[in-house]
Amino acid sequence: MLGLFLSVMLFGASAAANSTSSVVCVAGQCLQGFSNITLGVTLTSDDSSTSLRLLPGSYSDTTSPQLLHDLLTSSSASLSSGVGFTNSTNVNLPLTVAVDTGMIIYAESLYGGSTAYTTLPSRPVSNSSTPITASSLALSSNVWAAVSVGNTDRVILWESVPDVSQFGGLSGDMALLDLQSSACSPSCSGNGVCSASGTCTCATGFTGSSCESCKAGFFGPSCQACPSGCSDCDDGITGSGRCLKLEVKNDPSTCDCLNGECSSSGSCTCNPGWTAASNGTACAKCQDGFFLTSTGDCKSMCQLGCTACSDGTGVCIACADGFTQNANDKTKCTAESTKSSSGAVCPNGSFGDGSAQCKSCDPACATCNGATSNDCLTCASGTYVFNGTCVSASSTGVCDGGSLIADNNKGTCDTCGAKCTSCEIADFTTASTVDQLKCTECLPGSFLSGGACIDSCPSGTFVNPSDNSTCTACDSSCSSCTGSVSFCLTCPNGQLASDGTCVASCPSGTFKKDSGTCLTCHPDCATCSGGSFNECSTCPSDRPVLNNGRCLPTCSSSQFFDTTAGSCKSCDSSCSSCYGSSSNQCLSCSSEKVLRSGSCAAANCSDGTSVVSGLGVCLSELVAVPKASGTSSSSPLPSITGVSDPTTITLNSGRKLEWWQILLMALGCAFIFLAILMLWRRRARKQRAKRTAMFASAKNLPHKDTWRYRLVRFGEKLFGHNRSRRAYPEAESEEMKLMKLKNAEEARYSHSHTIEKIVGSYMRDDASRAPTKHSHHHHHHLHTQNGLLAPVFDNASVLSGPSIYSQVTGKPRQTPDVRQPLKKDLTSRFSASTGSFSGSPELLPPPPRTDAQAYAYAVRSDSPVSPPTRGAYWLEPNQTGGSRNPFRP
Repeated sequence: MLGLFLSVMLFGASAAANSTSSVVCVAGQCLQGFSNITLGVTLTSDDSSTSLRLLPGSYSDTTSPQLLHDLLTSSSASLSSGVGFTNSTNVNLPLTVAVDTGMIIYAESLYGGSTAYTTLPSRPVSNSSTPITASSLALSSNVWAAVSVGNTDRVILWESVPDVSQFGGLSGDMALLDLQSSACSPSCSGNGVCSASGTCTCATGFTGSSCESCKAGFFGPSCQACPSGCSDCDDGITGSGRCLKLEVKNDPSTCDCLNGECSSSGSCTCNPGWTAASNGTACAKCQDGFFLTSTGDCKSMCQLGCTACSDGTGVCIACADGFTQNANDKTKCTAESTKSSSGAVCPNGSFGDGSAQCKSCDPACATCNGATSNDCLTCASGTYVFNGTCVSASSTGVCDGGSLIADNNKGTCDTCGAKCTSCEIADFTTASTVDQLKCTECLPGSFLSGGACIDSCPSGTFVNPSDNSTCTACDSSCSSCTGSVSFCLTCPNGQLASDGTCVASCPSGTFKKDSGTCLTCHPDCATCSGGSFNECSTCPSDRPVLNNGRCLPTCSSSQFFDTTAGSCKSCDSSCSSCYGSSSNQCLSCSSEKVLRSGSCAAANCSDGTSVVSGLGVCLSELVAVPKASGTSSSSPLPSITGVSDPTTITLNSGRKLEWWQILLMALGCAFIFLAILMLWRRRARKQRAKRTAMFASAKNLPHKDTWRYRLVRFGEKLFGHNRSRRAYPEAESEEMKLMKLKNAEEARYSHSHTIEKIVGSYMRDDASRAPTKHSHHHHHHLHTQNGLLAPVFDNASVLSGPSIYSQVTGKPRQTPDVRQPLKKDLTSRFSASTGSFSGSPELLPPPPRTDAQAYAYAVRSDSPVSPPTRGAYWLEPNQTGGSRNPFRP
């Protein structure tokens, strides 16, 4: 049953009778009139005498109309939540008004009258039905409800229903079958409930993202807990619950004990003959006087008179006092005969004490070395050596005073076995042998089967639940069983085990497993091909939709389940959701349409309203606005300002900034500028470092941009220190020193060469002003022309020789030569007039002559060039008297 499913009674009063004047709003529109709606929340403010009923939707500080805006933005605004709405009392914009996760049941149509709210069930609901009496239903988003209406067994509601009487063909009593969230993907199994957050809440014992499987330690379709006293069982949703490992009280393994029993204090009590081994494990080694047999048992006393013997072989290592090792059988020690003082050997049953006659032994002794029963070397027939004395045995062969078994061959009391805590020999006589003994009790963790203590029960038997230690044989009809002799796990003759019974074929609701058993289908399935929840073949009535091997409770919102075809079919295009394929079988409609007798019709909302989203009804239907007429006697509605006025928001653009705001802005700008400056400097440093690294790499120089260098430099910058040479000394290589020396020499030569070039470029031609004997000798020849000396300049170092006047007349110029730079293609970078050239001028090639120099050279009398042949064009000079023409003789 749904614990929170509530039924409500309809009130017979009409809506008009209970209607009151109110203002009902949705986002964007308010309507004033008479209404009995109880859905939504009430918005009030100390600044206004008008309260507003807010329907589900989203509201903000810009929501119209003006009245709604003023109340939403009022500092004293508060909310009063209705049933199914748990909004806080404070108005926090944006405000969302929505139905709580679940369903609200209204006693009257159009969401009016008394209400009842039911939330999602806390546990899975199956095959339950809760009657409800409702005229309208409000569902939260992502929630669907399964209801039965009249003869229609299952109808799925996806949206709110303003009036259930508009279902058309559906009529009759209504009952709530299931209520679920549709937020989970994939959907939950039938053992889980989908929460509003989209996760599956599992029933007890179930687990998985869809609650599709059992937790560890739970088994079966209902995931019940494994039997008590069982630490491991055949669990899982297809498990049988058979106990695989019992919980062992005082388990020897809990206190590092091998052949003993743990006490509540954690100490270990060993079986007789056992002691702690050298590695510390308790009860893992045979005591002295016991030896380890091939079956893993510690047998006592080896043979009579032997105090220590070898494991496995039983060869006696040491004999007790009064015994000597048997020469023919090394496993035995023979009792030494005693003698009287006269040297006579004392017979059996007597002993010599040094007197002349032998003394009789105690009646319990066959041989002895003293008069008491504690001095027996061998015991009389029917008694056995135990702790140095001779004791008798019971009819089951158990030695008196302990749990050891009598051994007629050894004449001693021996152990039962490693795992046995007690044993017996049926009908014990002096002729009985120890191989006839049978265990009657075992150590914890071992099981008694056929008179032996073993680790697990053999096939065909099961652990009897009455003592959890005895293996009991199964019934002949079973190959293996559990819990009882007749609950079969496997069957003989090719039969199949189904729920403990051997059958010829698997019944409905089960499937055959390879082991020859029939396992129950997943609880979501009616029939199946496997044990998983996605291996269904057919589905039960509460999960009728078969989709990709899964049984689901519903089709999609725009489909309905066709019981005849056994599949989902699409609704008519006019329907948003439906219960049949016809256009008059709608359950909800798309926007701007409302449900009328099962069909979706045009809303035709009045008063400029529209269909309220999610409610499927016009706002004008929820609020009755009285119409003015000549015969109307209804009282007018009170005038409320802003009900229909659009929201006007005034922005305060003339507000002045405070001084601290201006300061913050200035500081912010300064910070941004400093940040940009730091980033720019950092980028510049990185680029400079990059170029330095490239230069160092090209010159094969050691680059100091290592992590040690950066760490030291960071510390220097942090504490304001200059660059420390000790932190990174300038260790120059030999190549670096040679390169620096080379660069210095090149720089010095370049400087000297530049000075020489500047000085040489502006040297005067001193030979043209005052030729000396030295310069005449070295730089020009004197030729005679009309009794005058005519110097001929052919120095190759002069850029332009003397003037034509000087060359023709032989007289030097009276003005200084113009300083002119030397030609760069001259052989020497010094002027010939400086006298610094010591070579022969004749070895140098003649310099090129200008046209004027060529003419002057051609007209000289000593010119090696032949004079031109005088012809008719030649003019002889005439003597016209004194003339200052320098070219006249």
